[in-house]
Amino acid sequence: MARRPLPRILSSGTASITRGREIARTAADSATDVLHPLITVIRGLRLLAVAGRQNWVATPKERRGPKLFLVAACLLAAALVPFGPILALVTVMGAAAWKGRERTPVRTGPDESESARLRSLYEALVPYFSAADDPEPLFAHGGDWTKTFDGYAFDRDGRLTRLRISYPAYFTDGEAAARSRIEQLLHTKSGRGREYRFDWDEEANRLDVTVLDALPTTIAAQRFVTAPGETVLGFTDPDAVSRTVPVRDGDATADASPVLWRTGGRSTEPHLLAVGQPGGGTTTLVRSIALQALQGGDVIVIDGSGTGEYAAFTGRDGVLAVESGPGGALATLEWAAHETERRLITANRARQSGHPVPDDIRRPLWILLDRPGVLGHLAAADGRPDPQELLRVPLRHGRAAQVTVVVAEQFDAVDTLTETVLSHTRARAVLGPASCEQVAALLGAEPRTTPPAEVPPGRGYVRLGTGPVLRLQVPATPDPYDDATSDAHRQAVLDLLPGRHTPAEAEAAWTADEEGPITERTPVAVEAAPRQGDVLPVEAMTDGAGASGPLAKAQPAGAES
Repeated sequence: MARRPLPRILSSGTASITRGREIARTAADSATDVLHPLITVIRGLRLLAVAGRQNWVATPKERRGPKLFLVAACLLAAALVPFGPILALVTVMGAAAWKGRERTPVRTGPDESESARLRSLYEALVPYFSAADDPEPLFAHGGDWTKTFDGYAFDRDGRLTRLRISYPAYFTDGEAAARSRIEQLLHTKSGRGREYRFDWDEEANRLDVTVLDALPTTIAAQRFVTAPGETVLGFTDPDAVSRTVPVRDGDATADASPVLWRTGGRSTEPHLLAVGQPGGGTTTLVRSIALQALQGGDVIVIDGSGTGEYAAFTGRDGVLAVESGPGGALATLEWAAHETERRLITANRARQSGHPVPDDIRRPLWILLDRPGVLGHLAAADGRPDPQELLRVPLRHGRAAQVTVVVAEQFDAVDTLTETVLSHTRARAVLGPASCEQVAALLGAEPRTTPPAEVPPGRGYVRLGTGPVLRLQVPATPDPYDDATSDAHRQAVLDLLPGRHTPAEAEAAWTADEEGPITERTPVAVEAAPRQGDVLPVEAMTDGAGASGPLAKAQPAGAES
């Protein structure tokens, strides 16, 4: 059977039809562009008419008369006013154009890719939030994820930034192991490389997952707005604390959320222990605390590492000593123990006699000990006692004597810390890369956030006593004598350091009667070279007339100068 040929209009006119359709489409688009204002006004008039009708229907019958009279009065006034009708027409057209404008449609739910991500996360949680004998399970394979995910938010890349999960009441949310499994699963499925915070509401059976922003690392050392007895350890999340302080961040000024550590007679955590990995920022934290302590107190720095990290403090006003050798450290800590006892006795006598406590007793004394494990090893090799044993009196009675102890150590030497140091340092900080187990072992509680993918120097966690575990970013406080330090950070630290003793002052302080013994003179801190090699000698301390007693009497036999 022969095939019948197609009609001529279909066989030879395809190109003409296509060209005609393109011409018609172009003409329609051009007409739409030309008539777009008219279409917008007509759409607006229609919407205004619908809104007016709905308003009229919603008006009670007893109020329709006064409303109609008001409308008629407005129309009469517009008709009587010169150019009133034209102004009224322009007003109505303007309102119609505004009402009929094209608006961006508001999203009322997730798109296809976001729904697929939520569905996948729901299916992954089924084995953990379901039970075989549950008659109406919230989590079941192939179930409805909208019943369990109450709220969610996505970023521009389509990744989750906030999620609220409703889980069944029989889930063991009181067990740390069960919560850890859920947190690890959500961290893996929601995207690595970000920090997540998990807020468990056991009473309402809800879990809030939030992606945290990175803490600022550009805030350098500076004068912080704090009350007496407050020290800024670093900065944390805005919703973690209820206070902000103004800070300089580069050339701009912003409000940051500080982690404030309160010391003094009414402090519940009078001493601090900072532990971290090499390069984690423990020395930076100690240096930042020293700069703040020098604003109204005296500082003793003991550098166990002996790398010259605190050379910039040598010979400064308020810095009583900078020691790095075991002999000098032992003599300095022994003097600090005697100074603590002297402060206690003097304060007790003043209170018993009804007199105010002397000013030198109220002046804070800070003992900053970095890497005590190294000093303990060197002291043991020389047959000397561990310097940490001399911290027993300042740690136990330092709060009443205005003496604060800060100890910094690395993870590999935590076992060298004595029981006295561990039991009296209730303010703890963990800096640098650390697992959740290490953080929990030192702080006494696990953090509510996942470990960061990249840990900058000075980044970690802090816990003050029995408070919550907070994220922490220490202000950038590098060694100003380090060649790798930027000029801005170097200048920021140098601006905070107090002035050095002039040679004239040092010579006058060492001048005394030639007939008197050397121990009766008035020694002060002398000028030192800007490197750690020329450390402040132990004898170069203030006399009993100042904030500290005669150090020469506290030196053991054979102590290093």
